[in-house]
Order: sequence, then structure tokens, then C-alpha cells
Amino acid sequence: MQLPLTTDRLVVRDWTTEDPDVQAALDLYGRPEVTEWLTPVISSVADLAAMRAVVHSWTESQPNLVPPTGRFAMVRREDSQVMGGLVLRMLPPHDHDLELTWQLRPAEWGHGYATEAAIALLHWAFTFDIDEIFALARPDNTRAIATAQRIGMEWVGETTKYYDTSLQVYRVRQSDLPDVPGAGRTED
Repeated sequence: MQLPLTTDRLVVRDWTTEDPDVQAALDLYGRPEVTEWLTPVISSVADLAAMRAVVHSWTESQPNLVPPTGRFAMVRREDSQVMGGLVLRMLPPHDHDLELTWQLRPAEWGHGYATEAAIALLHWAFTFDIDEIFALARPDNTRAIATAQRIGMEWVGETTKYYDTSLQVYRVRQSDLPDVPGAGRTED
């Protein structure tokens, strides 16, 4: 299994510096209703030039990251629209635990896209020598908590260990993952 990853409705792939990706990233990371939930907390990206610089830094650093870490675009297959992003990264302070994050444009909330893309990405991540992957959520982020549970993650506690913020910690192991939607499907 290699990137890009394909599900029934989605493609998970690397970000590009092309205008459609940069504009979609701004439509995502330029929204306070998205960035307020990120850990660590970041400000909304102010404009297209700033977003272009951020996406450029992502694409430049991606080849140097140790797989499965990286930043990935979540693209709807039917219209090739970037709807969100996924990140696999090492958690501070000791870079020992691997974290999965997901972000969606608010217009796409509630359609199961984050769950579908995250399950596909996690199946891919577990092809590397990984035992478990974590997700963090602010205690009042009910959407993130529900998504973590749909992915097959189990609650393991609350901590301030990461990002100096009280966070709910969820964990998944390969044996806990549901099947990838559309896995094994062939095109007609």
C-alpha cells in the first residue's frame, strides 16, 4: 500500500504547491472555527501568500520525513476538491509517540470524510514498524472525540503532557482498526 491512498469517496495524497491546493488549504487553515481546535493552538492563516509559504514548507520537508510521518491532503474523488488535511507526527516532548490529526472544512463536517480518510491512512501507517498511534482532543471537542471513536480508537486518559494543555488521549492499534471503506474494490 503506497500513497496516494484511495477509498470509496476519497484520495489521501501529499499536498502540492499548485493553486488549487493552496487555496483549499487557506479555506481550511484560514478559518478560526478550524484552527481553534488544533494542538498546539495556531492562529488562522491570514492570506493566500502566507498559506502558499506554509504549503511550500510542507512540500519541501515531506521527502525528509521518516515514513509514515507527514502532512497529507484529503481529496474528494468525485470532484477532486481538497476538503481537509491529515497529519501523522511525533508527539512532544520526547518524539516517542506518533499522533494522528485531521482537519476538515466546516462545510464537510458530519459526512464521515475524516473517519474514512483516517482509517485509510492508519492502515498505511501500520505497514511500517508501528505498534500504536494516538489522537488528542480538547475535552470539549465532541466532533474530534466522536471521530476518534469511529476510527476504532480507545480512550486512555487525560493529560497535560503534550502542548501544555489538558487533552483527552485516544489510542489505536492495528488490530483495532475497522476495514478501509472501498478496500479491495475494483473500478468498473
